[in-house]
Amino acid sequence: MANSALELLGLILSLIGLIGAAASTGMPMWRVTAFIGENIIVFETRYEGLWMNCFKQADIRMQCKVYDSLLALPPDLQAARGLMCCSLALAGLGLLTSLVGLQCTSCIRNNDRAKRLVLIVAGAMIIMACVCVLIPVSWTGHVIIRDFYNPLLIDAQRRELGEALYIGWVAGAFLFAGGCVFTCCNVRSEGKDARSYIYSRNSDYVAYPPQPVQPLQPQQLVLLPQAQAQAQAQPILSRQPSTNYSYQSRHLSRYPSARSGVAYL
Repeated sequence: MANSALELLGLILSLIGLIGAAASTGMPMWRVTAFIGENIIVFETRYEGLWMNCFKQADIRMQCKVYDSLLALPPDLQAARGLMCCSLALAGLGLLTSLVGLQCTSCIRNNDRAKRLVLIVAGAMIIMACVCVLIPVSWTGHVIIRDFYNPLLIDAQRRELGEALYIGWVAGAFLFAGGCVFTCCNVRSEGKDARSYIYSRNSDYVAYPPQPVQPLQPQQLVLLPQAQAQAQAQPILSRQPSTNYSYQSRHLSRYPSARSGVAYL
């Protein structure tokens, strides 16, 4: 399993990426007024973000207005809203999930494999959050650059890349690094543990020669002293006349019927 230092590094990188993504989502500095050509009024700056438009003068505080209608927004701005919200949700869930699988936590005990799987899932979620951040930021940057070189637009309609886009790119890099630390280190550890149990046919072993099968020998019946005495005490019935009447005279005198039956046999 990856050591605690790498896990803490991935956690810190992912946390920084989450904070950067949240800042980029809330900042209105996605599109900034471009001061080019005949636009020499530099003490007025206009910002366009995902949620509002802002206007700032040199010595006056910034004034912002939230968009009145969502459907009136351009497609790239609508998609950027949804993707940035998805990135924040995935990054937050990934961080919470990674806390369960860290070695310094005791949420899962005596099961290193389960901890590795939890960290791999958390890393995958953080990498997905990185993708959701980079798509809207890169798309918006592409639209700004395309419109900037569009000859049909006047200089007052052109915009430049704002600070929120740069923060979004940096946040995506941090999220990608944190997700890779969680995923790659634990996948490599999982592969090492799996290879340690593979059977090798080239391993040295000692083959024992087969032993000959011994036939079963009949065992003699061994009577215990008590059982042997009882067996000798029983009368022996035979068709041949016997001259030994010592046992019969001693034991069968009490039972005349049994004595007469023995005599006639």
